[in-house]
Amino acid sequence: QVQLVESGGGLVQPGGSLRLSCAASGSIFSINVMGWYRQVPGKQRELVASVTGGGITNYADSVKGRFTISRDNAKDTVSLQMNSLKPEDTAVYYCNAEALQYYTGTRYHWLADFWGQGTQVTVSS
Repeated sequence: QVQLVESGGGLVQPGGSLRLSCAASGSIFSINVMGWYRQVPGKQRELVASVTGGGITNYADSVKGRFTISRDNAKDTVSLQMNSLKPEDTAVYYCNAEALQYYTGTRYHWLADFWGQGTQVTVSS
């Protein structure tokens, strides 16, 4: 069974830091783009940051200079270092794999737009 498992959310004061981690488990063969999205009630899920297998990163304007995404291809993990957090960063954060290839026996399978279960980040004093 293939899963994306997030960890690292929690409550932090404004100006503080948190680090989110996401690990892909299962018989993973490849993942192209991995990213972090966030969603607040009543709003659409939005891209926070993404990183390709080659290390090319993309950030939402609202987090540039504060958040850093990193990836370990050998371990199929992606992390999001969040600094100088603001109350408006409060959301459920989701890990995403744009296209994930895994294998069962000798067969390969693709999963498109694959999501983790989400982790809550609350920035409040």
